[in-house]
Amino acid sequence: MQKITTFLWFDNQAEEAMNHYISIFKNSKVLSVTRWPKGHPQEGQVLVASFELDGVQFQALNGGPQYKFTEAISLSIDCKTQEEVDHFWTRLTEGGEPGRCSWLKDKFGVSWQVVPEQLPRLLQDPDRAKAGRVMSAMMQMGKIEIDKLEAAARG
Repeated sequence: MQKITTFLWFDNQAEEAMNHYISIFKNSKVLSVTRWPKGHPQEGQVLVASFELDGVQFQALNGGPQYKFTEAISLSIDCKTQEEVDHFWTRLTEGGEPGRCSWLKDKFGVSWQVVPEQLPRLLQDPDRAKAGRVMSAMMQMGKIEIDKLEAAARG
C-alpha cells in the first residue's frame, strides 16, 4: 500500500479527469468511485474517484469551485525517450496550455512537468560550462527536446 497519495480537488470534473489520465498513462486503472447516496442533492454524482497511474495512486474529489490548481505544485513525469516526452506533452496539452522549461497545464488546470532523464543528468554535470549551456538551451524550450540539450552540452 502506498503511504502518501496525491489528492486532487476538482470543481466537478473528477471522473472526467481520472478517465483522461488513465487514457494517457500505461498500466493505469480505476480503483474505486464513490458517488453521492440516494436522497442527497447530488445523488449519483461522483464524490471521490480513486485511480492508479503507472503504479501511483491518486484520489480526485469533486469539491466545488472554491479552490483552483496553481503551479505551486506540479506532477513530474520522468521520460526515457523523446517519444515518451512527445506522447505526454501532446496528450496533456490537449485543451490545456504549454508552458516553458518542461511545464504545462492540462485542460483541468493541473500543472505537469514532462522531463527526459537526460535533463537532470546534464544539468548536474561537473563541467559547469556544459551545464550552463544546457540550462540556457532548456530556458528557450517549452517541450524539452533531447537532441537540442545534448547539442548544447557538446557546445
